[in-house]
Amino acid sequence: MRYLSFRDLQEKLGGRGRSTIYRDVETGRLPKPIKIGSRLYWAEADIDAAIQSNAG
Repeated sequence: MRYLSFRDLQEKLGGRGRSTIYRDVETGRLPKPIKIGSRLYWAEADIDAAIQSNAG
């Protein structure tokens, strides 16, 4: 399983802003991040699934 850093996630979402990404997490449009050490990461498979479900 591949994990995306915040910067990787921004790139995957087409340069979306920080506040927009966190708003999407709060509203459930994007999955919550996983904390590894002191950093946050998102499972790429979960992000891909969220993108697919929001596109339809």
